[in-house]
Amino acid sequence: MNIAILGTGNIGSTLGKKWAKAGHTVYFGVRNPQKPEVQELINTLGANAHAVSLEQAIKAGEVVLFAIPGNAMDETITANASALSGKIIIDAANKISSPVIDSFATFTAQVPTAKLYRAFNNYGWENFETPLPGSDLFYCGTDGESRKAVETLIADIGLNPVYLGGTDQVGLVDSILKLWFALSSGQKMGRHLAFKVLT
Repeated sequence: MNIAILGTGNIGSTLGKKWAKAGHTVYFGVRNPQKPEVQELINTLGANAHAVSLEQAIKAGEVVLFAIPGNAMDETITANASALSGKIIIDAANKISSPVIDSFATFTAQVPTAKLYRAFNNYGWENFETPLPGSDLFYCGTDGESRKAVETLIADIGLNPVYLGGTDQVGLVDSILKLWFALSSGQKMGRHLAFKVLT
């Protein structure tokens, strides 16, 4: 699968490493592809990883993961709306200081034909780098064929995908982040903390 990852912070770089090692082709979309830290990341991943502009990454990706700072989301979505049309989009960015921390309203307004998912936003990056055995990742989004691609990407990280429903469940997915923060920080249980559904 060709995956565009916008951002090379903890989330973007960690997921990109895992997906490249799983055999996917990863295009990191960044402002400056020649930045030494970005080149170092690419060099560690070999032929399956590339550093390009945001525009080039979006064009190349079947799936586009947004892992940029939350305060840059609306501008980036709007500026690239045409290129994002019809793509599988995963919103992993959090607008921590805003009442609504996801960007679904902007995606819906600017890219109505996108297949939109909310995933990888409710755990710390440590849980993607070294998943706890049996951990579940809760996500929501468009039901249909594109869901299989998202579930494959979740499984390739080493987590079990748990589908909570369509895009109307984005608030529920975001509430899991609040629970994670309440336990990891509020109760000082540490960031290497994940959840598991038992039946």
